[in-house]
Amino acid sequence: MLAVSDVTPPPVHLDKVVEGLAGNPALPPELVRRLLAHRRGFGSVAKRPDLTDDMIAEIIALDDHWLTHSLALNRSLPHVFRMTLTDHPDPAIRAALVVAADGAPRELFERLIGDADVRVREYLAQSDHVPTDLRARLAADPEPKIRATLAQWWPQAPEPVRRLLLTDPEDAVRAGACATYYRRLPHPVPPADLLPALLADPVTRAGAVRHCTLDADTARRLADDPDEEVRKELAEHPDLPPLLRDILAEDPSPRVTLRIFARQDTAEPTRAAIHAQILSGMPSLDWLADHQALDDGALERQLTSEMARVELRTLRLPWVTAEPLAYVDSPYACFRASAAMSDRLPPPAVARLLNDEESSVRTTMALHARDQIDPATAERLDRNYRPVKRTRWRPADDFPLPAGVLRRLATDPDPRMRQLAPRDHDLPVALMRRLAADPDHTVRGAIATHPRLPARELTQLLADSSESVATAAAGNPNLPPTHMRRLLALAGL
Repeated sequence: MLAVSDVTPPPVHLDKVVEGLAGNPALPPELVRRLLAHRRGFGSVAKRPDLTDDMIAEIIALDDHWLTHSLALNRSLPHVFRMTLTDHPDPAIRAALVVAADGAPRELFERLIGDADVRVREYLAQSDHVPTDLRARLAADPEPKIRATLAQWWPQAPEPVRRLLLTDPEDAVRAGACATYYRRLPHPVPPADLLPALLADPVTRAGAVRHCTLDADTARRLADDPDEEVRKELAEHPDLPPLLRDILAEDPSPRVTLRIFARQDTAEPTRAAIHAQILSGMPSLDWLADHQALDDGALERQLTSEMARVELRTLRLPWVTAEPLAYVDSPYACFRASAAMSDRLPPPAVARLLNDEESSVRTTMALHARDQIDPATAERLDRNYRPVKRTRWRPADDFPLPAGVLRRLATDPDPRMRQLAPRDHDLPVALMRRLAADPDHTVRGAIATHPRLPARELTQLLADSSESVATAAAGNPNLPPTHMRRLLALAGL
């Protein structure tokens, strides 16, 4: 075994480092084979695209669960080995085959379509890669969960299949087949002759509303429905009578009133009142942590209100985008963001929206006026970016910053901006070394993947206190082979 260097301490997170090494594209074949003996982590070495046939055969022979599971998920796995794994006794392995089955020949799906395990058939129901005639068999599956999954994931199934699902004896299946949300787009339109029954059925009523002809009696009945999902769908219906529109503007559910807010025919005073009501009583940041102090009814109301506020922030209205100039100065951020989705705005309006107080408006405008984004604007957009919900995307992904800007950002006070500096592939060595010693682990993680990071700094990052940094360093193709061998030796491989 190699001696531990006094200069480079052993990794604090050795198992994570070995996992990172397993994905290193420059790992020599003889070291790949040594990793097959690793029994920590999830066997990610088996996902490598460069596995030889004898390595694959060895993994199958070892029959370690995580190695075999990762192999089944390997999209580069030759078909002959996929077919071998269809007979594996572990249903999780067979299910993993379905997950990675894009491009697989029909033979694989024929082998699995009648699998005894529910998980395998559930993944088949979700997969658009299954041949149509085979997938259609799942509409008659004896397990309701499979039929419900098929209904949600295959909205564009042939009409005979949709009819079977829409008239299924199980509530969950019918609800999945006629819903307000599907796992795939576009939403299906139910056959016209089934609409009366779908509207009469409580579990399919909400999904049927948008497709029905709205006469006065039907509209009144739907407006009185106890299910807020039904009233929410009614509030969006283009033929909603004005009287019912005004009644629904006072609905106790903010998710219903939000739909009235979004209608083009809603009076401005009503719209303003709904907007103010949805934003009123914003909960504290830790209200979820304090939910035990709330009774069930209060907690449900708080959750509904929070959902309405999130929906309000992400609301985009095609009718506003169609006539954007009238809404560039709207008091509602979602209206300004909808206007910013237009590609027909004059430069002064574009400039105004690029300087909007709301981050979502600024970024939306930038994505629809790419030719008007200079480096200074791109940097400002990224620096002030505040997403509504957690996302890995940031404006600099779409608007790359020049090398000179990236080098300046290497010493920026904000670690989020320093993270961008490693995007300069010609970053000076002095700056790379500075970033490798950055106090913020996200900055060190960003530089750990740099293709020109000096070997000394790269190997030191293997011992970083942050798991993510050490793992990233182990996956850097420029990691010297001597250090790869040392890591395997430290892991006893």
